[in-house]
Amino acid sequence: MKTIAPVVMELNGVRLEPLAPHHAEGLRAAAADGQLWQLRVTSVPEPDQVGQYIFKAIEMRPSRFAFAVLDAASGEVLGTTSYHDVLPEVGRVEIGYTWYAKRCQRSHVNTTCKLLMFSHAFDTLDCALVGLRTDNFNHASQAAIERLGAKKDGVLRHHALRRDGTVRDTVMYSVTRGEWPEIAAHLRYKLAQRPIMALPRAGEPPC
Repeated sequence: MKTIAPVVMELNGVRLEPLAPHHAEGLRAAAADGQLWQLRVTSVPEPDQVGQYIFKAIEMRPSRFAFAVLDAASGEVLGTTSYHDVLPEVGRVEIGYTWYAKRCQRSHVNTTCKLLMFSHAFDTLDCALVGLRTDNFNHASQAAIERLGAKKDGVLRHHALRRDGTVRDTVMYSVTRGEWPEIAAHLRYKLAQRPIMALPRAGEPPC
């Protein structure tokens, strides 16, 4: 597996670029759309913690590499996603720390981001496997991961703390290199079935 280096990826009007301090204001606005930090099963930072969130993400390199998700046309920050738990010795990486402004959930944004990140992981980084994980009570996230075509590996019981101090079970999924060509074709088909609409700005109706 090759070393993860800073890279910009773009498709369908969505751009991924390395998360940096100058994204803080936009990330706060994205989190405020839906007050996402109030969701028990996510790790979205509260507005006054966004700067620290970005700093910690950068500090975690090379085990984590975070991206800002942007509207390519306007430059507006829509959310964030990361490669994490990078294990070069076995060619494994996970995709996670993913969240988007509420108005862009269930749009083409997540499918586009996953297509970009899986493609980069398998085709450029030469990964053998890409994993994903989520809270056992985050049923929306589990459904989204399963729609991508990832296989459920199992559940890690009593695995990690939530923000409210309770301990969650973690549901693990993965995609292998051999499975990727069919899943890539599936994701491209899904994107082709729906028009790629201009993303709404903050305060406008949902995607």
